[in-house]
Amino acid sequence: MAALGWLTPRRRSATARSVLAGEASAEAARKTSQDATTPAAPDHEEPEPEFPVLGDDRAAAFFDLDNTVMQGAALFHFGRGLYKRKFFDTRELARFAWQQAWFRLAGVEDPEHMQEARDSALSIVKGHRVAELQSIGEEIYDEYMAERIWPGTRALAQAHLDAGQKVWLVTAAPVEIATVIARRLGLTGALGTVAESVDGVYTGRLVGEPLHGPAKAEAVRALAAAEGLDLSRCAAYSDSHNDIPMLSLVGHPYAINPDAKLRKHARRLDWRLRDYRTGRKAAKVGIPAAAGVGAVAGGTAAAIALTRRRR
Repeated sequence: MAALGWLTPRRRSATARSVLAGEASAEAARKTSQDATTPAAPDHEEPEPEFPVLGDDRAAAFFDLDNTVMQGAALFHFGRGLYKRKFFDTRELARFAWQQAWFRLAGVEDPEHMQEARDSALSIVKGHRVAELQSIGEEIYDEYMAERIWPGTRALAQAHLDAGQKVWLVTAAPVEIATVIARRLGLTGALGTVAESVDGVYTGRLVGEPLHGPAKAEAVRALAAAEGLDLSRCAAYSDSHNDIPMLSLVGHPYAINPDAKLRKHARRLDWRLRDYRTGRKAAKVGIPAAAGVGAVAGGTAAAIALTRRRR
């Protein structure tokens, strides 16, 4: 059974490394955004108040990436792209393929499992230039990620942008890749795991720890303080119970394509729920088939619902 230890998520609170990772991610996200120049029906039927609030510049939205904005894990898609470019061998590709298959089947993140994937990625990029990986990330987005964006979640993000609010991705994926995705989606920027670099070259080490669980909450808190945001007026969106610390920070938490633990927690606290998976996929992770909707239909329904609330 010890070999299956990574299948069981472990609860933990923020540590000094979580705080360091969060602060580093917030700093990187703000720098990147400043340098740039350029839903399905709810689980319950009572009317929602108008949200997001038009012109509320002290509010912002924070979106988890994997299985919330995009189907699957960004890091694994990135690994496929690196293999195609001969960054590593077939054995490493098999590891990435197995991790992605497990992630899609289980529909949840396990910290130790994700850590193993990140360790592999760090060893692969060690010695490569940051600019090189950023350029490759643009290509990989087009090849593997663009078609996996959930239209429903994308519509929710756009509603915040249309209201004049900033929208940030918050993910354990490398900040360089997360920034590419954010830019392609027209979002403000991204909070992601910060890999150490010296003179523009990756060292193979992280700053702090991966931006996962409590570290995400620390990153959001640090960014909110730097941006002058009122977290009680902000929104956060995630599929994973690992992100409950981040969701609990804001006044408007949403469970998107939730895993079983997050769904249960969200129902207990009366958080809003959205599910953009197909009925078949939803059933695999313990969600009634009637609750699941196709991504395209979900995107249309989300856009219609948001438009109606604005009238």
